[in-house]
Amino acid sequence: MTDDLIHDPKGGLPRLLDIMRRLRDPETGCPWDLEQDFASIAPYTIEEAYEVADAIERQAWDELKGELGDLLFQSVFHAQMAEEAGLFTFDEVADTMSDKMVARHPHVFGDQSNAKSAEQQTRDWEAVKAAERAARAQTGVLDGVALGLPALLRAVKLQKRAARVGFDWPDTGQVLDKIVEEAQELREATDADHRFEEFGDLLFVMANLARHMQIDPEAALRAANAKFTRRFRAIETALADQGRQPGDATLAEMDALWDAAKALEKPAQDDRP
Repeated sequence: MTDDLIHDPKGGLPRLLDIMRRLRDPETGCPWDLEQDFASIAPYTIEEAYEVADAIERQAWDELKGELGDLLFQSVFHAQMAEEAGLFTFDEVADTMSDKMVARHPHVFGDQSNAKSAEQQTRDWEAVKAAERAARAQTGVLDGVALGLPALLRAVKLQKRAARVGFDWPDTGQVLDKIVEEAQELREATDADHRFEEFGDLLFVMANLARHMQIDPEAALRAANAKFTRRFRAIETALADQGRQPGDATLAEMDALWDAAKALEKPAQDDRP
């Protein structure tokens, strides 16, 4: 066994695959890597996907290359474990994706015209995916919506599927009415189990509102998180200038500093049409 490829800085994907094989070598591999299985690696895969999204949202293009590499490594890791178990290889993973893309884009790789609107292409895409689900004996409308998706994203996908067969509110106003109803039910809940259920119902309807308003709820919540972080750090900075920390301040003082930070952002917001 030679290490030439492993130490080749231009080795590309073959180098990465070889590194992964060495990490999982039963005799000379890394103990931590050898202990892992699909279930233990899955959380890292999800985390890396979010770190890619975070780099894109921050337009941190210098970081994106590394984050994409981390995500690619997750696919390589899973494929190596699958090969060891006799399930499939990395090349088969790549071939499966290639086959899927060719099949789903007959207007690019086949004899169909590509003179279609984006809306028509979306409908065609959904028709192909429906046929694929039928071939896998997934006949229910909600079949195939992955359980492992983040709950907010899965809620939107479930609602989209139901809407395709007409199970949907016809306008946004009715969704807003339902939010008021669910909020009242949460207010009236009298025990922990009931509050848990009603809180879930309220979140589910909020996801539906996002779909009706064509808002990505995950992106909207990430933006709200960023805004909260930005304004709370402004509170910390203002208190630090006074030689204090948040734990030394009253809620009223921190609220006033929050309002001051908000006011500094407001002129930019007021410029919006």
